[in-house]
Amino acid sequence: MKDNNAAITTDVLLFAPDTAGQWHVLLIERGHDPFAGRWALPGGYVDPHETFAAAAVRELHEETGVAFEEWNLDRVGVYDTPGRDPRGRVVSVAFAAVLDHMPVAVGGDDARQARWWPVTDVLSTDFGPLAFDHDQALADAVDLYMQAGITLAH
Repeated sequence: MKDNNAAITTDVLLFAPDTAGQWHVLLIERGHDPFAGRWALPGGYVDPHETFAAAAVRELHEETGVAFEEWNLDRVGVYDTPGRDPRGRVVSVAFAAVLDHMPVAVGGDDARQARWWPVTDVLSTDFGPLAFDHDQALADAVDLYMQAGITLAH
C-alpha cells in the first residue's frame, strides 16, 4: 500500500441575511501563516476520531464562537488541487448552511477575528482573494444555493 501524505481538512461557508435582507458570509482573518492577515473560511484539520462534518462544526465554533449542528450542513465539494496549500498536500471538504440571522461571531483559536461580510463584496475583485482556494468554494456554494432557489449574490 502506498503512503498517503495528504492532510485532511474541512471548511465552512455560513450564510445569513442582515436586517435589510442582504446576504452575508462569515469569514475569519487568519492569524498565522500561510496567508496570515488574509480573510478565509472558518475551518481546519480533521482529528482522527472525527467525521468531516463533525470537524467542520468544531472548527466553526473554535474560530468564530458560532455553535452549529452538523446535520444542518450541506456538502459543497471536495477541494484537492495540488498546491492549494503551501504547507503540502491538503484535501478539504467544504460544507455550507443558510441561517435566518447573523449570530455574533468572535475570532478565536488561530483566527484574529471573525466577521460577517456581504457576499457581493467578497465576490468582487476589489475585495482581494481569500486564502487558499476559498474563492472557488464560495462561488460553488453560491451556485449550489442558487440551484436550490436561494440567491445569495446578484
